[in-house]
Amino acid sequence: MLLTGLAAEAVERLSVYTVNYPLAYFAERIGGEHIDVVFPVTGDVDPAFWQPGVKDITGFQQADLILLNGAGYAKWIKRASLPRRNRVNTSASFEDEYISVTESITHQHGPGGEHSHAGTAFTTWLDFRQAIEQAHAIKQALDKKLPEHADTFAQNFMLLEQELESLDAAMMALVSKDPDSLFIASHPVYQYLARRYNIKLESVMWEPDVIPDPAQWRSLQRLLDTHDAGWMVWEGNPAAQSVEQLRTLGVNSLVFAPCANTPNQGDFISVMKGNILELQKAFQQ
Repeated sequence: MLLTGLAAEAVERLSVYTVNYPLAYFAERIGGEHIDVVFPVTGDVDPAFWQPGVKDITGFQQADLILLNGAGYAKWIKRASLPRRNRVNTSASFEDEYISVTESITHQHGPGGEHSHAGTAFTTWLDFRQAIEQAHAIKQALDKKLPEHADTFAQNFMLLEQELESLDAAMMALVSKDPDSLFIASHPVYQYLARRYNIKLESVMWEPDVIPDPAQWRSLQRLLDTHDAGWMVWEGNPAAQSVEQLRTLGVNSLVFAPCANTPNQGDFISVMKGNILELQKAFQQ
């Protein structure tokens, strides 16, 4: 039977499931009206450590396309039976450039349960050149599924690529103002950002909404003895008490949101532009 009108449109739209917000954003930008993107992780959970329910896994299994981040992201995938023909590792093109992480401290933030950041650094999209490669992998996957719309996908990808290239250039220009500036990250999630833009950065394991205990402050002081950083980079807005105590040590605070989950305001591009504006504080002459 030939379907027409709304029924035909419903059949043509591709069901796309993603494991994090950046991939969902890239897919929506490229696929536009031809796809339905589902990112099932709630806003209070880090998608990297999210644990899906039965309904969530069923949704992934029934999707036309499953967009994975790669680099060890979303470890639940190893335990789930997802159809290989629909899975796309968006970072496969630069697997040989993954960064290994030796940090093995187990901790917890949010309702996602205890976890460790050991293994492979996974916030690949914070290197905007890598983000472009991930977006390109999505375009290629959509081309295969919906070849009749390949021209539209190519146009949409080109516009997204231009915006990501602009972010990349802005970061390069900013850090080049003072390449010797030292930073401390509140969490070990900025490895690809630091490598791409030559940021001299060391990480601790602090949470924005948790006041560090005395042992953490002593550990930070030891780090500052060898890495005299003037700024701490936070994933989210830090507690005022932490900010004030850092200031007594000569360390200021700024927020650079990794944007792994859906932002409360704006979108991926606007959040990253805001991050760059925040980072400008550290490079003001």
